[in-house]
Amino acid sequence: MSEIRTFLVGRNKLFREGLKSLLNGSQFEVVGEADDVGQTHTRLSKDANPDIILLDFSAEPEHAADDLSHLRSLLPNAQIVVLTETLCSQTLAACLAAGAHGYLIKDISVDALLQSLRLVMLGEKVFPTHLAALLVNGMASTAPTRISTTNAHGLSEREVQILQCLVQGDSNKMIANRLNITEATVKVHMKSLLRKIDASNRTQAAIWALNNGLNAGMSPPDAAE
Repeated sequence: MSEIRTFLVGRNKLFREGLKSLLNGSQFEVVGEADDVGQTHTRLSKDANPDIILLDFSAEPEHAADDLSHLRSLLPNAQIVVLTETLCSQTLAACLAAGAHGYLIKDISVDALLQSLRLVMLGEKVFPTHLAALLVNGMASTAPTRISTTNAHGLSEREVQILQCLVQGDSNKMIANRLNITEATVKVHMKSLLRKIDASNRTQAAIWALNNGLNAGMSPPDAAE
């Protein structure tokens, strides 16, 4: 298997050394490291061109977008995986909005870490398995002001209603019952809204909805499908 050039960013040198030791012998070859995002540019060797960045994230949620945007500007083709101590809903939402490809808790086994990194390199978004519960229970109160359905990426009223159902964790069958439409119609709308907001799955769509204030109560359903 070809080597995957890996760059480490984090203030804790012991943590970086531990990561290098854990990754030693795997396909993830550490080609550089930096104490913080601001030092990344000076610490990058001319030929490093990393494929993936592991970011030991400890900043406040409001700084997440700036840090990740800086990394994206320096290394636009690299995948970015955030490693953190705790699952903070605000930081999670900020990192996702800023283009993170993964968000992992440090309390993870080596095998799980390596598998998660492999999935990221295959183009998958990787997040904690209990993310759905966090979305429903922990993030609703942190969402910004609700946007209108007319400027929500061209979403229809029905698509907005479906997004609100996703935030509540509803299945397709539950959504169909709630909106008085068929499951087949739900699937058609789901495919359309995922394309409009550039989301790959229901979890990403729910996160997008929360980031855009769509956690409020739904409008009454109408008869049209």
